Amino acid sequence: MGKRIYRTQVSLTEVVTMAIESLWSNRLRTSLTMLGVIIGIASVIMVTSVGQGVQKSTEQQIQSLGTNVMLVLSGAFRSGGISQGFGSANTLTWEDAQAIAKEVPAAESVTAYLQRTTQVVYGDRNESTSVLGVDLNYPEVKEIYPQEGQFFTAEDLNNANSVVLLGSKVREDLFAPEEPAVGTSIRIQNARYTVIGVMEPKGSVGGQDQDDRVYIPLTNMSSRLVGNNAVSGTGISGLWVKTKDQIQLEAAQFQVTNLLRIRHNIVPPKPDDFRLSNQIDIINTFTSVVGMFTVLVSAIASISLVVGGIGIANIMLVSVVERTREIGIRKAVGATNSAVLNQFLTEAILVSILGGAIGVLFGVGLSFGASQMFGFPFVISVWSAIAGIIIALIVGLVAGVIPARNAARLDPIAALRSD
Repeated sequence: MGKRIYRTQVSLTEVVTMAIESLWSNRLRTSLTMLGVIIGIASVIMVTSVGQGVQKSTEQQIQSLGTNVMLVLSGAFRSGGISQGFGSANTLTWEDAQAIAKEVPAAESVTAYLQRTTQVVYGDRNESTSVLGVDLNYPEVKEIYPQEGQFFTAEDLNNANSVVLLGSKVREDLFAPEEPAVGTSIRIQNARYTVIGVMEPKGSVGGQDQDDRVYIPLTNMSSRLVGNNAVSGTGISGLWVKTKDQIQLEAAQFQVTNLLRIRHNIVPPKPDDFRLSNQIDIINTFTSVVGMFTVLVSAIASISLVVGGIGIANIMLVSVVERTREIGIRKAVGATNSAVLNQFLTEAILVSILGGAIGVLFGVGLSFGASQMFGFPFVISVWSAIAGIIIALIVGLVAGVIPARNAARLDPIAALRSD
């Protein structure tokens, strides 16, 4: 440290310069002190980015299924007092779906489905997958079409023909890439089905793989695989209602609810034996869950900032002890208590801000790497980066107050006598 004559008032530039000189002369200690802040800020940035990226990816997948589509699930079957979940009791029928298509003005198109999980077999390959019995409106409502072959016809549906369309994942699991699937036969519950098409890939939504399923005519599913599953009519797991646009969803929900209550003789306070939900509700629910999870993990990651602040305070306290004689000399040649306090406080703030800046860059890099590795959108909020720097500034300010005050209160004579 070169000789420096202190005036009563020391400019901000001089304070910052002296702080930088002091930090540079102890580079290793400064780097270790910044480490806690770097890890804390990087963790918060990465967690926030990954949470927003996953949220955006899922929203895009759900929206790709249509924001003007509503799902109506049948009631829940109860066994031993335990509910098996909506869609398990078959309280809805295909006739309900047909009535909705005719009598609900807001419904543009309606499709019913019956779902079970079972084994599909081709040669020596055996896979467990979802089998969906659907009607002719399914491709239009769900916006999924065959990429090979064709969808089944009205004749297939009316005659309950044993034909099947494979999801893209099932096709990959059962057949070699160069092996043709269309025209072959597979077994479903020991019954032979002719493959007439392969559906286009749709990906996973809400943890459900839309490609890990096969499609057969609803009539075939009801009569041959499930059996008579309703007191009257053809029992279904649920139905999808497509409206002209998103605005019509609320009207469709009201109309469908009233129609089903009339058809099922449900008078309040008797509970409904069905449940309605739409893609917007799913998006809002998922956004809320992911948001809370991101906040929770960010709070846990922020503990690193607390540790970093404690580290800064600890190192600055050690620095005051180590530089006691230096402080005594400075005060002896005219440095005021406020000048000493400002210098040590500035050092703590500089360490935090520099650590925060490096942490932001490090967090952005980790977030980008994670998005590329796991295939979700790269999302960085400018406000999260700004908040990271501000938090780092606050950490440095709080952590540096006590060490800086201790340095400023040192008696110059006692300080000069120290070794």
